[in-house]
Amino acid sequence: MLSTRVIACLDVHDGRIVKGINFVDLKDAGDPVEQANLYSKTGADEICFLDISATHEERKTMFDVISKTAESCFVPLTVGGGINNLSDFRELLACGADKVSINSAAVYNPEIIKHSSDKFGNQCVVLAIDAIESKIMPSGYEVTTHGGRKKTNMDVLNWAKQGVENGAGEILLTSMTTDGMKTGYNLNLTKLVSENVSVPVIASGGAGNPKDMVDVVLKSGASAVLAASIFHFGIHSILSVKKEMFKNGIHVRDCENKK
Repeated sequence: MLSTRVIACLDVHDGRIVKGINFVDLKDAGDPVEQANLYSKTGADEICFLDISATHEERKTMFDVISKTAESCFVPLTVGGGINNLSDFRELLACGADKVSINSAAVYNPEIIKHSSDKFGNQCVVLAIDAIESKIMPSGYEVTTHGGRKKTNMDVLNWAKQGVENGAGEILLTSMTTDGMKTGYNLNLTKLVSENVSVPVIASGGAGNPKDMVDVVLKSGASAVLAASIFHFGIHSILSVKKEMFKNGIHVRDCENKK
């Protein structure tokens, strides 16, 4: 049986971890290198490093910070933000990333999914989708880019299916409506995508406690849960999340052995 992964997310701006609500009103939450090291030692199955302003600021991601983060991290590292082409993809993998998350670049150039999957393997390609509720989209959700700043007139479910067909090996699905709210994941959104694609779906946006993570796995079929605020600010630990999952019959790694 595959384990359900608990992923600590490092939303990085100007070299520092930040966290806000709906991607705005950002508060400092620490040094990414130190936090990656801490999370990898305290039970995180993966670390996700997202340079949240790279695309909006039209710059490359911070390769030096990523390299230092990878050196201090002992679990798989996914990196996203500011990726525009295969050269960026290659450089991130060379810096120590195990996977690369693409969002805006894939929307404006869908071929990058196929090209990167063909070149590096679909296990390296994570399609990030930032979704907002929409009354005009068939699925009820619209894809956004640039950290949720721009609407695309693209349906989330259609885009998720297309991304998988093009070679994405995983989907990082964030509800912009619930992001940072700590009121729970968007269960309907996560279930909609999980039930209609053949690759793992990472639930993101809205975790407030371990029960929220249990719910999105059992009720919506998420393969992994991602959180930032509750870990950064010491509200809950990764171990407490895993213990709650284990108690509810969800298979997780190293639950009994972590102190």
